[in-house]
Amino acid sequence: MSGQVTIAGLVIDGGNQRPVAYATVSLVAPDSSLLGGVLTDDGGRFVLNTDRRGTLTVMVSYLGYRPVNKNLYIGENNNVYDSGKLSLVPDAQTLEAVTVTGERATLSSALDKKTFDLGERQAQAGGSVLDAMKALPGVTLTQDGNVQLRGSDRVAVLVDGKQSAMTGYGNQRGLGSIPAANIERIEIINNPSAKYDAAGMAGIINIIYKEEKSTGFNGEVGLSYALGELTTRRDDLPTELGRYRLNSHLQPNAALNYRSGKLRSWVQGSVLAQQKLPNNEFTTRIYDDGRRTISQVPENRKQIHYVTRGGLDYLFDEQNTLSISGIYDYEHHIDTAQIPFINLNTGERYRYWNWKEDESTSLVNGRVDFQHDFDQPGHRLTLATQFTRGKEDEQYFLNDSTRFRQAQDTSHLIAIENVSAFNVDYVRPLAAGRIEAGGQLRFRRLPVSYEIGQGERSIIYPGLGDASRWTEDLYAGYLNYVYESAHFEAEAGLRAEQTAVTYALSPENVYYEEDDAYDYFRVYPNVRLTYKLDETNKLSLFFNRRVDRPGEQELRAFAKYDDPELLKVGNPYLRPQFSQTVELAYRRLWDDGSMYAAVYTRRSDDAFQRIFSIDTSNPDYDIINRIYQNTGRATNRGVELLYSQEVKQWWKYSLGANFYRIGIQEYTGTLLFPTVRPFTLAASNDNSWDVKFNNQFTFTKGWKGQLTAIYLAARNIPQGRELARSSVDFAVSRTVFSGKGEYVLAATDIFNGFGLRQEIDGEGFTAEYRNYYESQVVRLGFTYKW
Repeated sequence: MSGQVTIAGLVIDGGNQRPVAYATVSLVAPDSSLLGGVLTDDGGRFVLNTDRRGTLTVMVSYLGYRPVNKNLYIGENNNVYDSGKLSLVPDAQTLEAVTVTGERATLSSALDKKTFDLGERQAQAGGSVLDAMKALPGVTLTQDGNVQLRGSDRVAVLVDGKQSAMTGYGNQRGLGSIPAANIERIEIINNPSAKYDAAGMAGIINIIYKEEKSTGFNGEVGLSYALGELTTRRDDLPTELGRYRLNSHLQPNAALNYRSGKLRSWVQGSVLAQQKLPNNEFTTRIYDDGRRTISQVPENRKQIHYVTRGGLDYLFDEQNTLSISGIYDYEHHIDTAQIPFINLNTGERYRYWNWKEDESTSLVNGRVDFQHDFDQPGHRLTLATQFTRGKEDEQYFLNDSTRFRQAQDTSHLIAIENVSAFNVDYVRPLAAGRIEAGGQLRFRRLPVSYEIGQGERSIIYPGLGDASRWTEDLYAGYLNYVYESAHFEAEAGLRAEQTAVTYALSPENVYYEEDDAYDYFRVYPNVRLTYKLDETNKLSLFFNRRVDRPGEQELRAFAKYDDPELLKVGNPYLRPQFSQTVELAYRRLWDDGSMYAAVYTRRSDDAFQRIFSIDTSNPDYDIINRIYQNTGRATNRGVELLYSQEVKQWWKYSLGANFYRIGIQEYTGTLLFPTVRPFTLAASNDNSWDVKFNNQFTFTKGWKGQLTAIYLAARNIPQGRELARSSVDFAVSRTVFSGKGEYVLAATDIFNGFGLRQEIDGEGFTAEYRNYYESQVVRLGFTYKW
């Protein structure tokens, strides 16, 4: 933690235990310098504020009583300390000093979390939060926009420490729509405490919005324009349309804040109008009988996206605050693709598949928080309720041209998600730490309707039915204790959750014999033990257990037909995966740099992922399914390093590296869709690593620069291997208008080397998958604050 420290306490008469009003309370540094002083109020209470940390002394004096001293050690894990009751006695009794501990705070490499200031990362300025995360140590991005921590995309994303409709409950769908210009910092929490939802086995990413603290009106406006897909990684297969190139991205954004004595209100908004290539998939399939085919799916997108969020905080008095906030998010896009399927043995195009997807997604979110602050600073109770309504409206128009058919199919899917959540959180500062406790009720309802129009010899699976309904009820409670002394810190917590899930399918569905329903009770402990070798060296041991619950899209029984011969589909019978992590971390600070190192091991039980399997249900076509399935145990063990150094006043750098080993257990199971058939996942153990080297330069006359290099080595994945990829990003910026304005010119993936390449080894076939999606972007942006 950082910022101002608050020290509170109560002065009483040691004889009659009554409060002592107007006693003098002073805060003194080790060198005897006075840091501040106050008089106790009518109730004997006092509050001291200071920016200093380390060992400090609270001194209490009152006419007719012996002075009382209490030593406090102000650590980096708390900003509020309760010195307890300080008893004044009129006789000669000696009151022993009580010691509380603390030390110098750090922003960038605290052991419980890593914090990254977006204001210092020009290469990602003007883009989205997703763009900014690309350069963070330990973070990688998948081609579909999901964030991975230490090789896993099972990450919980919070906004201002809370679950948010913008990032979904259990997914990351909204990261690409949040402008990085609105964000102050990003926190990575690899070992969350019990106060956080147990979901997200790889950890938590917490996105902190900017908060204006000055009174009156103030705000910020920005505009960025970008061009993407500038160069060609691989030539298109022959079609009339091909892929979109030189794609235009325009994004204006604005924020307005107002703060007065009792009221703080704010509104932020952005519009994104773009042409984009979110996927450009080349797939070469080689079957054991000698057949070889290649296809390309260029997902050409035209999109408009509106995001508005706002809220207000009203202070009824010094102890009671009401906060109301809301989000409106609407997105509409049209994707088009022309997909040739070519027989590599003959060179003949045997199939021509083209489609248009017309999809809109929207969500409305409202949240109300009430916070009561007790007389003791930092002692608070918070009540919150939140409601979210999200909608997905997706229409596909599918045109097929083969020797078997010249026909069109259509599908129309509507999914509406309603989420109601109720939270209570309680914090009580102690003389040497704090207690946190709370609970949560959350209810999710997601009905899906599915209509199809089948042409001659339709390729859409029959017998799916026209609806499904998924529900999830969660009941949770937690208790967390934090202790800190001069040389030792401890945190221990326990979260208990009861979860009930149902998934109802249409009676017409012929692939799954019955609806699914199950419930389970689990406890999720967390432990952190820290030993402070000295003021600049700390060693910590972590342990926690977490869960990942499959979401509706991973359960969804309706296939996606963007590639009719490589069909993606969910699994209504999918079960949660559970993980436990042990980590040993070390941190060292010095005047112009820091080092962080961690050794970790994570084990996942009932891990789920997509399985590639040949589908023989249609004799006219060669189809491979990609179906979610639980596959037993998986492990991830590694070493993470983060080193930062200011070399000169004009140059500082950070180097992040992660060396890890992924273990995949051999597993044999059964797929139910569209035919019952066994599958085997071969055991796999392999080493991998990634490195990110970020340089920041400060020049004269308001100029700054950034150069970032990223390399992700090859790694093993279920049924195959993902090949290495790399990216080089750079940016320059300059402040203007007395620091109120800033221009940024940034380029990501200059050499166009960040595309995804995978090699799949399935039963009866192998495949080479290449997704050369739009990763190369040049962006010019301007922001102005007032």
